Amino acid sequence: MGKTYAAGLFAALASAKFGTETVYADGSFNFSPFSTSSSTNTAPSAPANLPKPPQPTAEAPEKPKVRNDNPRTTSAGFDPEALERGAKALREINNSKSAKQVFDVIKKQEETRQAELTAKMQEFKALQAQAETERQRVVYDEQKKLAQQQAQIKSQMARYEDELARKRMQACKAENEHHRARNQELVKMQEESSMRQEAARRATEEQIQAQRRQTEREKAEIERETIRVRAMAEAEGRAHEAKLAEDVNRRILVDRANAEREKWIAAINTTFEHIGGGLRAILTDQNKLVVAVGGVTALAAGIYTTREGARVVWSYVDRILGQPSLIRESSRGKYPWSGFFSRAMSTLKGANGGSAKSEKGFGDVILHPSLEKRIQQLANATANTKSHQAPFRNMLFYGPPGTGKTMVARELARRSGLDYALMTGGDVAPLGSQAVTKIHQLFDWSKKSKKGLLLFIDEADAFLCERNKTYMSEAQRSALNALLFRTGDQSKDIVLALATNRPGDLDSAVADRIDEVIEFPLPGEDERFKLIKLYLEKYIAQAGERKPGLFSNLFKKQQQKIEIKGLTDDILREAAARMEGFSGREVAKMMAGVQAAVYGSEYCVLDANLFREVVDYKVAEHQQRRKLAAAEGDK
Repeated sequence: MGKTYAAGLFAALASAKFGTETVYADGSFNFSPFSTSSSTNTAPSAPANLPKPPQPTAEAPEKPKVRNDNPRTTSAGFDPEALERGAKALREINNSKSAKQVFDVIKKQEETRQAELTAKMQEFKALQAQAETERQRVVYDEQKKLAQQQAQIKSQMARYEDELARKRMQACKAENEHHRARNQELVKMQEESSMRQEAARRATEEQIQAQRRQTEREKAEIERETIRVRAMAEAEGRAHEAKLAEDVNRRILVDRANAEREKWIAAINTTFEHIGGGLRAILTDQNKLVVAVGGVTALAAGIYTTREGARVVWSYVDRILGQPSLIRESSRGKYPWSGFFSRAMSTLKGANGGSAKSEKGFGDVILHPSLEKRIQQLANATANTKSHQAPFRNMLFYGPPGTGKTMVARELARRSGLDYALMTGGDVAPLGSQAVTKIHQLFDWSKKSKKGLLLFIDEADAFLCERNKTYMSEAQRSALNALLFRTGDQSKDIVLALATNRPGDLDSAVADRIDEVIEFPLPGEDERFKLIKLYLEKYIAQAGERKPGLFSNLFKKQQQKIEIKGLTDDILREAAARMEGFSGREVAKMMAGVQAAVYGSEYCVLDANLFREVVDYKVAEHQQRRKLAAAEGDK
């Protein structure tokens, strides 16, 4: 009993000493580990039947106290007096009989307190769950608001991007308009620049043509000087050879000269004796002197009169019946009676094998099938025009050099049954003031053809160019006006065929006279292959063959035949494919180069390797020429 009372008293003292601790539902709580009972709101009270702790008697002597102004700050950190009283009360309780009841009371209080704490814990958990639910609701609301804000922000961004795209499209449209205007200006500037360049190119080309003509004249003079020097050198060589042989033949020549001198001296003496006798007789007789002087004078006058009369008559005949000087080549003879036998033979040959020849295309020129068909139609139309006495149609052939314009003109005249005459435009300018007279003579002579005449003017741009050219002389303008006058109406006697490399340089009035315009392009691969085969047959296979004739081969040396080895059509097609841009004339020159290479080899044999070597050289030469022409054009 006393022990229980002492334990309760000790707990009360400890509670009073250290203070009570209040537990809240929303906070943490502390449980004192120093006793079995925790701090409560009220200190436990002892049971009523418990005896009060014995009070200290007055008679008990008290120990003297040590003065301590601040008992809470002693070295031990607490007041020992209360502990001593508690320990004393505990001993009394332990000695008391009600100790068990005290412990039961304390246990019940502790259980009550534990139940309250459990209830508060459950209440706290409920509050905590409610708080968690509220927090989750708040988080959901916040997420919903955030999603709405994000959607709104995306909508605003989309509207902003759409606005930016529209502004960008407007800016691009404005920029495109600016570029279009600038491109139009650039195109206009380029057109003006190209026109200026074309004018400069034409001026440069005309200057080049003038320089080329000057160069050709200088080249001709140099060739003439070279021929003269060569002749002098040969004469000097022959003189040197004669001098070397002089010692051998000197004695013979001296003896012969002496004999001849004596013979001539005797003859001269005899002649002078006879002449002296005659002169003495004439001089002594006055009548004989007058007759002799009159006879010599009449003889000289007769010789001079006959010579000048024959010259005048022949010039008149040549002017009336002869061929004009502007004509370079013609199927008609120079005079009506000239070439009668040759024309009869050609007519006979035409009657025997002319039809076979007419089926072989256009001779040495190979044309594209469509162009060949058009030329054939034009030949048939010209022949029918002549038979029906209808006016002829004038023609213009244009294209690069060497494409067969002149050869087609000859064949066109032959197939249409007309005569043909060929002249060049470059022959008109040197005539000067005589050009107009020569043009009229040419057309007067052309009208005398009974068959009709095809007048072919090659290099027509040199004669029939624009009349507003600054370098064109007055004589050239007059000659051009004369030709325009003679071709003003459709003619039933003359077909005018012009050939040029630059049709744009022709005068507009000349272009107005043209009825048919035909382009002669560079030959394609098939045409080049046919040309290679044609000239291979002409320059290689038939080289060395004697032409048929009665006396033509009696004094000619037999040429060596060329042997062809391994030259197949595949090799020829390969060469034709590599010769892109070659004209018909260049193909002919290439095959002539093959012939020269064969004759220059050790054995007169043409094989694939030699043929390819010549083709490689000619292709490289052609490309180099094109580069030089392009460089001159750029200048």
